[in-house]
Amino acid sequence: MGRGGRQTKKEEEEELRGAKRAFKEAQAEGCREEEARWANVIGDIHKRRGEYVEALCWLRIDYDVSVKHLPQRQLLPSCQSLGEVYLRLGRFSEALTYQKKHLQLAKESDDLVEQQRASTQLGRTYHEMLLRSENDHSAIRNAKKYFKSSMKLARILKEKSPSQKSDFLKELIDAYNNMGMLELELDNFEQAEKLLIQGLKICEDEEVDSYDDARTRLHHNLGNVYTELRKWKKAEGHIVKDIDICRNIRHPQGEAKGFINLGEVNSRVQKYEEAKLYYQKALTIAACLEDEDALIKQINQNIETVTKAAEVLAELKNDEQKLKKLVRDTSNARGTSKERKLLLEQYAWLDNLIEKARMICAWEKHREFSKGKKRVATELHDKEKLSDSLLSIGESYQKLRIFSKARKWYMKSWNTYRAIGSLEGQALAKVNIGNVLDSCGDWAGALQAYEEGYRIAVDGDLPNVQLSALENMHYSHMVRFDNIEEAKKLQEKIDNLKQLLNQHEARDTVSDYCSETDTEGGCISDNMLDPEDDNRQVGNKYSEESDDDVTLASLVHKSRSSSKIKAREMQSSPKKVVELCDVAEDTRTVLSRSCTNHSVGRKRVRMVLSDDEFEESPEIVQLKKTSTSPANSMSVSDHEAKSNRNQHFWAFRIGEHLVYLDGRAYVHEGAFSIESLKVEVACVYYLQMSDERRVKGLLPVIGELKYCGKILDDTAPLYYDDQLGSEQKCVDIIIADWVPKRLMKLYVDCCTKLSEAPNKKLLTKLYNLEVSEDEVVVSDCGLQDLSIMPFLDALISHKTIAVLDLSHNILGNQTIERLQHIFASSSQTYGGLTLDLHCNRFGPTALFQICECAVMTDRLEVLNLSGNRLTDACSSYLFTILQKCKALYSLNVERCSITSRTVQKMADALHEGSVLSHLSLGKNNPISGNAMLNLLSKLASLTRFSELSLTGIKLNKLTVDKLCLLAQSSCLSGLLLGGTSIGPVGTISLTDALSRTSQDLLRLELSNCGLTAPDFAQICTNLSRINILDLNLGGNSINLEGCDAIHAMLVNPPCSIRSLTLDRCNLGLAGIVCIIQALSGNDQLEELRLAENTNSALERISKYEDMQEVSTSNEQKQCNNLETSNAIAQGNLDFENMQVPDSEDEAENENHRALSGPRRSCASSSQKNSYSCQIIQELADALISAKQLKVLDLSRNGLSDEAIQSLYSAWASVTRGDGMAQKHVNKDVVHFSVDGMRCCGMKPCCRRDLQM
Repeated sequence: MGRGGRQTKKEEEEELRGAKRAFKEAQAEGCREEEARWANVIGDIHKRRGEYVEALCWLRIDYDVSVKHLPQRQLLPSCQSLGEVYLRLGRFSEALTYQKKHLQLAKESDDLVEQQRASTQLGRTYHEMLLRSENDHSAIRNAKKYFKSSMKLARILKEKSPSQKSDFLKELIDAYNNMGMLELELDNFEQAEKLLIQGLKICEDEEVDSYDDARTRLHHNLGNVYTELRKWKKAEGHIVKDIDICRNIRHPQGEAKGFINLGEVNSRVQKYEEAKLYYQKALTIAACLEDEDALIKQINQNIETVTKAAEVLAELKNDEQKLKKLVRDTSNARGTSKERKLLLEQYAWLDNLIEKARMICAWEKHREFSKGKKRVATELHDKEKLSDSLLSIGESYQKLRIFSKARKWYMKSWNTYRAIGSLEGQALAKVNIGNVLDSCGDWAGALQAYEEGYRIAVDGDLPNVQLSALENMHYSHMVRFDNIEEAKKLQEKIDNLKQLLNQHEARDTVSDYCSETDTEGGCISDNMLDPEDDNRQVGNKYSEESDDDVTLASLVHKSRSSSKIKAREMQSSPKKVVELCDVAEDTRTVLSRSCTNHSVGRKRVRMVLSDDEFEESPEIVQLKKTSTSPANSMSVSDHEAKSNRNQHFWAFRIGEHLVYLDGRAYVHEGAFSIESLKVEVACVYYLQMSDERRVKGLLPVIGELKYCGKILDDTAPLYYDDQLGSEQKCVDIIIADWVPKRLMKLYVDCCTKLSEAPNKKLLTKLYNLEVSEDEVVVSDCGLQDLSIMPFLDALISHKTIAVLDLSHNILGNQTIERLQHIFASSSQTYGGLTLDLHCNRFGPTALFQICECAVMTDRLEVLNLSGNRLTDACSSYLFTILQKCKALYSLNVERCSITSRTVQKMADALHEGSVLSHLSLGKNNPISGNAMLNLLSKLASLTRFSELSLTGIKLNKLTVDKLCLLAQSSCLSGLLLGGTSIGPVGTISLTDALSRTSQDLLRLELSNCGLTAPDFAQICTNLSRINILDLNLGGNSINLEGCDAIHAMLVNPPCSIRSLTLDRCNLGLAGIVCIIQALSGNDQLEELRLAENTNSALERISKYEDMQEVSTSNEQKQCNNLETSNAIAQGNLDFENMQVPDSEDEAENENHRALSGPRRSCASSSQKNSYSCQIIQELADALISAKQLKVLDLSRNGLSDEAIQSLYSAWASVTRGDGMAQKHVNKDVVHFSVDGMRCCGMKPCCRRDLQM
C-alpha cells in the first residue's frame, strides 16, 4: 500500500513522466547511483498504482545497476522494493529471497531502521503464506517471530529519537496492526481487538493525521474482527472509515477491498441487495486497476454468491410459510392416526429449513428452526432425532457466539447420545464442545474435549470422526500451545489414518447423492475428511529456513469465509455444505464458497472429501505405484513399517516370510485379541503367497504365536506392544493346518483381475472357520454397489449358496439386479435359501428383482429386509412374494417405512396354505387398528404361525383383544411387543391368555409398555404360569415396590426363565439386591440385565456457571459423591459434570429431586457412604449365592470403581459352569460374564438368538 500521497491522477502522471526523464538523463550521464534511484522511484509509482508487473521491470533495473556498480549498502532499498512487489504478486519464493537478503544486509551494516522494515516484510510474507497454504506451521511461527521483532525494533527506534518520534511512529503502529492481523487469522479475536485498538490509541495520543494510511490498515482489520464477533455496527463503522481514508489518499485498491468488506457484513445479516451494491462499487474500482485479476475474480464470485443466497432466502421464507400451515394441520390432527405422519413431515421440513439457514449463515433462523425440530422430536419420542436437534441448537448458539448456551446444548446432546448408545453422536458432541471452549479461551479444556471425542471415536470405530478430533488436537498443540513435538506425533497419526482410509476404505465411502432409499427428511451427504491443500508442497518449500525455528509441515485450517480479503489473491478451498434435494446444484456450488459444514464438528474449516478430491501424499502415491500384490491393501512394506514406529507395526515371521500389522488394533483394555490377530495374519499371509501356492485355495489356520519363546494369549500384557513394535523383534507363527476356502480364493482372483484391492473386512468374514462354504456371511463390510462387484463375480463361479447375509452394508438396487442374475444362472434350483439384506439402501424395486427370479421364489425360506426404506411402494411386491414363495416361513420388514396400506396387502396375500411362521413388522408407523386386526385374523388362520414382532407399533384395546385370541388359538413361541404401550390392563389380559396354553414361549418382550408397580403383582403371577425362556420387561416403571412380585416369580420352582431384562425400571440398588437374592434357589436363570436402575447419573450432574473455571469448587462438590470422588482422585473429570442452567434445566432438576426421594436431602455424607458400603456388601453376598448366573449387566448404576471391584471379586469367587469369570468394564459399561457367554458387542438385529 502506498504511504501516502494525496495526489490526483494528473499529478501522478506528471510525477511519472518527470521520473522517467530524470532516469534517462542519469543513464545518459552514466551516473549509476541516480540511475538506480530513479528506477526505484518509477517502480514505486507503478506499485502504488497497482501495476505490479511494470513495477517489477523497473525495480529489476534498479537492482541490477546496484549489484554491478554500487556499494552493497545501496542494495537495501532495491531488495525491500523487490520483496514487496513479489509479495503482492504472490510469488513467495522470490519475495523471501530478497527480504532475507534485505535483513542480512541491514544486520551487517547495523542499520536498525532497515532491520525493522525487513522484519515487517518477512512477517507479512509468512502471514500471506499462512493464508494461502493453511498447512504450514513454520509460517505461523515465522510470522510471529518477525512481527514481534519488528515491534521490538520499532519501540527501540522510537525511544532512541524522542525528538523525532514521528519518524518511527508509523512503524510502531504498523507493528500493532500486523500482530493484530495475525491474531485475527488464528481466531484470537479478542486479542486481535486489543492490539488493533492499541494501535488506534497510539494514533490518537500522537495526533496522527486522521487520513493517514496507518489508520486505514487498523480500521480495515478492526472491521474484520468485529465482523467475526458479530458486532455489526462497529464493523461497519470501521470499514466506512477505512474506505474514507483510502479515498482521500488515492488508494483505490484499499477502497475496493473496503467495499468488499461492507458487502460481507451485509451478506452476513442477509441484506443481499445492499451487499450486491457494495460489491458492484468494488468491482467498478477494481476494473480500473491493472494486475488485479484475482481481486476482480473474488468480487464476481461474491456477487454470484449473494445472488444465489438471495434465492435460497426467498425459498426459505416460502418454505417457512408452508411449515406454518403444516403445524396448523398437525394441531388439528391431534389424537388421530395422521398425527405421527404430519409430525414426521414437520421434522423433514425443519431439516430442510435448517440446512438452508446454514447455507446462508442465517443463524437466528437456524436456532428458531432447530428448537422447532427439538419440539417435534420430543413429540415423536425419538431420542435419536432429539439428540440431533440438540446438537443443531448448540451449533446455532456457537455461530451466534453465545458460547455458554452453545456448550449447554452440546452437553445435552452428548448426554442424550450417550443414553441411546450413539458413539458417533457422543464423539461429535465432544468435538463441538471443544470448539466452544477453544473460542472461550479455555484451550486446555478444549484439548481435553478433543481427546475425549477421539477416544470415543476410536471405541466406536469411526475413522472420519477420529480424523476430525485428531486434527483439532493437532491444531491445539500446534497453534494454542506451540508444542511442536506433540503436534508432530499427532500429524503422524493423522497421516497414518488418512493412509489407512485411502488404502482400505476409499471404495467404502458414501458419495454425495440422493438415493431412492434415503431416510426421511431428504438427501444424504456424508461428512468426510478435509482434502489437503493444493499449495502444501509449495508452502513448505518456501517456508523452510535453515537458521529459523524448527519447522513442521501441518494443516492449519481457517474458520472464516473466504470473502474476507485484505490478503491478496487469497485462494480458499471450496467448502461444501449438506446438500438439499430441492436446492439447485449451481446454487449449492456457489454458496459452498461462503458456508461451512457443521456436522463433522471441527474448530477449523469443515470440509467434505470425495474419492476424487483426496490429495494423497507423495509417499502414498509411490506406494500405490509400486504395489503389485493385493496384500498392500492390508499390510505395509518392510521399509514403511520399520520407519514409522508411531504406527506400532509388529512383525510376524511365517517361515521365511514377514508380515507387518498395526498391533494396536488388537489391544483392548490391556490384552491382545489373539483370535482376531490370527485371522488377520492368515489373510495377509495368504495375499503375500505366490500365485502357484495361492491357486490351490488353501488358507493357513494359525496355531500358536510365540514371542521370545513364550506363547501369546489373550492375557498378554500391554507392555509387549513397545517390544513388538521394535524392528529387531518378531512374533513366530506356527501354522496348525491348511483349510480350503474356495470363495475367498475366487474373490481374491476377481480383485486381481479387476485391479482392485481386496476389502479387508470382507476377507476376514470369508475366512470364518465356523461356517460352511454354503453360508456366505459378509455383513458390515462397508460394501457399496461398485465395491461389491468382484465379490459378486466370485459368487457366479461359486454357484452354491444356502445363506447369503449382506446386512449392514451400503448396497442399493443395482446389487439386487446382479444377485438375480447369479441365482437365475445357478444350477441349484432347489433347497432352502436364507437372504439377509437388512440395514442397507435397498428401495422398493429391489423386491421386483426377487419376484421376477423363479429360482429365488422357489427356494426362499427366510427374507430379512428390515432397515431398508421400502415405503408403501413395495406393497404389491410383498404381496407377490407372500403368494409365490411357497417355502417362505420367515419375513422381517421392521423399520421399512411402510404403513397400513402395505400391512393390508400382506394380510390379503396370506392364505391357509401359507407356511409363514415368523413375521416381524415392528417400528413401522402409522399402522391403523383395522389393518392390524385384519392381519391378526389372517395369522390366526395359519397352522404353522408361531412368532410375531410388533415392536414400536401402538396397539389399541381391540387389537390387544385380537392378539389375545391369537395367543390362544396359535402355538406362539415368540411375541415381541416392546414399545406398543399396551399398558397394565392389556398386559394382564395377554399374559392370562398365554398362560392358558401349554406351548413354551421362547421369548416375550414387554419393554416400554407402560407397566407400573400397582398392577405388576398380577402380571408376574400370570408370567409365572407360562414357560418363558427369555423375558424383557425393561423400560417400565416397576420401582422398588414391584421387586417383591419379581422376587416371588423367580423363587417359584416352576420358573423357567433363562434370560431376564430389567433395564431402566427404576429399581434402585435395593431393588437390584432383592432380585439377585431371589436367585439363590433358582437354577434356571443365566442372564440378568439390570442396567440404568439408579439415579446416580442424575446426581452427578453439577451446575457449571463460569466457562473459564472448571475447577476447585466443582471438584469439592463432586467429592460428596462416592463415584465422582474416585474420578477426581484419578484426575478423570469429565464434561458431563458441567451444565449451564436455565429455566428448562431447573424444571428437569425438580424432576430429578422428585425421583431421588427424601434420602438425598436428609442423609449426611457419612450416612450415604455407610449405606453404600452396606448395600454393596449385600449385593456381593447375593452374587455369591447366585451360582448359576453367567451374564450380569450392571451398567450405568453409578457404581464406584471400588464397588465394581468388590462385586467382581464376589462374582469370580464361585464356579459358574465350565467357564472362567471375566468382566467388561469401562466408563458406561459394567458386564460380568463367563467364557463362552457373550455379554455385548453384537448388534441386536444380528443376534440369532433374538431373531425370529
